[in-house]
Amino acid sequence: MTNAPTEAIDVARQQPYPGAPDNWKRFFTFSTDHKVIGIQYIVTAFVFFLIGGLLSMIMRGELVTPEANLVDRTIYNALFTMHGSIMLFLWTFPVLVGISNYLVPLMIGARDMAFPRLNAVSFWLIPVVGILMLASFLVPGGPSQSGWWAYPPVSLQNPTGNLINGQVLWILAIAISGVSSIMGGVNFVTTIFRMRAPGMTWFRTPAFVWSVLAAQLIQLYGLPALTAGAVMLLLDLTVGTSFFAPERGGNPVLYQHFFWFYSHPAVYVMVLPVFGIFSEVFPVYARKPLFGYRVVAVSSVLITVVSATVWVHHMFASGTPGWMRMLFMFTTMLVAVPTGVKVFAWVATIWGGKLRLNTAMLFAMGGLVNFVFAGITGVMLGSVPIDIHVNNTYFVVAHFHYVIYGAIVFGIYAGLYHWFPKMTGRMYYEGLGKVHFALTLAGTWLCFLPMHFSGLMGMPRRVSSYDPEFALWNVLASLGGFLLGMSTLPFILNMVSSWIQGEKAPNNPWKAIGLEWLTTSPPPVENFEEIPTVISPPYGYGRNEPLIENQSEAVPADGVTT
Repeated sequence: MTNAPTEAIDVARQQPYPGAPDNWKRFFTFSTDHKVIGIQYIVTAFVFFLIGGLLSMIMRGELVTPEANLVDRTIYNALFTMHGSIMLFLWTFPVLVGISNYLVPLMIGARDMAFPRLNAVSFWLIPVVGILMLASFLVPGGPSQSGWWAYPPVSLQNPTGNLINGQVLWILAIAISGVSSIMGGVNFVTTIFRMRAPGMTWFRTPAFVWSVLAAQLIQLYGLPALTAGAVMLLLDLTVGTSFFAPERGGNPVLYQHFFWFYSHPAVYVMVLPVFGIFSEVFPVYARKPLFGYRVVAVSSVLITVVSATVWVHHMFASGTPGWMRMLFMFTTMLVAVPTGVKVFAWVATIWGGKLRLNTAMLFAMGGLVNFVFAGITGVMLGSVPIDIHVNNTYFVVAHFHYVIYGAIVFGIYAGLYHWFPKMTGRMYYEGLGKVHFALTLAGTWLCFLPMHFSGLMGMPRRVSSYDPEFALWNVLASLGGFLLGMSTLPFILNMVSSWIQGEKAPNNPWKAIGLEWLTTSPPPVENFEEIPTVISPPYGYGRNEPLIENQSEAVPADGVTT
């Protein structure tokens, strides 16, 4: 563990090198600095976000017309498999781990993560996962075509007969991703439990840290099941075992249990840190304390507990017994309680506040609206009759993308804009940010809202051709998909140009309250000159009380804390 005093650091040299904040080369090294690793995660994940987005645009191009006339059907199967896999395992998970990596030690007053080398190893496994995924395009037969869930017996088919095939590479990639995430989970949980600054009791800990802890606890209890299932699937595919192969006496439904035991709570692994971002962003730009802070914090842990009991609702159409359907319908809907508590708290925080509608706040508010909409359709899908009715239709695709893109990606953008000055020491261009928000919001609703209607009409998902009666909804969705692709351009332009030549950021440009805003922008290698002692709860907007002891000395000369 590294949360130790650093009086020995040579003050005369200003910053320990070679990890000085202005040394860009450190982003290409095996750095153990959590801030460097955080940005490595974020940038790497964004590259894969662009790749996954490009694959989706090809699919939307295919779906403009009812006939399959752009790509071969087998290629289409590979496209939706790799799109889903890349977006989940190489974009959403890694970018959130990157944001958490950067912020958690700063927010709890630590100098680094508990295990810095393990942290670096966890990151460098991500490029390995990406290489395996992309390499599958080059092997005979191409990438996996069994979807990002890889259900057997489809995933056990190997028509090429080659030992090294797309499905094998996919399984290896997922297994390595699981190992990386487990190592990350151990690191986050240990850091949060053992390295909080003096005086930072649990109810003085920021809501974002609570949400990261809750998400990583899910990783620790859930990922071993998925990793074990992936290894068993690999053995079935390569050495002929019979865990899931029905023709050899295996049980393919058992794989579904392994997969969904983790993969439904995995949605909360992704959305919980976004809930934390909302909880940090709304008070800053509403200039009000987070409403019901303690309840919001505890509700994150409640979501962790309840999320372990909902996985079977993905299997209502898999011969699930009636009593099990009723039980898991109840537990699925139960998740709405702690989630609804958070939504109520965010709305109450915004209500009557002195709103500052900059880009971060706009993305957070847009993400909240999208999440409420996704929550309504989620409760609908938790109901057995509706789930059976719309099973395997575009209604499910629409709901899922409102959660993943409408809520989670919006939250990620909100977080990136909010902490961009802290990470880079530069201000972003507000005008470009708002253009980015407008294009993203319009693209999201244009792309995913029509899918609800085509799904309710019965259009099945994972098809490259369809009945002409669904054409209108697919044309609209494709236009929205292309608009979403275009929306990334102002974001890229903004981030790159701002980082290179943006206005120099003060230490606390948003006048926010939090330990991360009490250090320089960007922070020094050891984060703080002295470990702060926390004396107040977070979110004390309007209370005019210091957050830490001797705050006037701890606050940099050009920073403001209240």
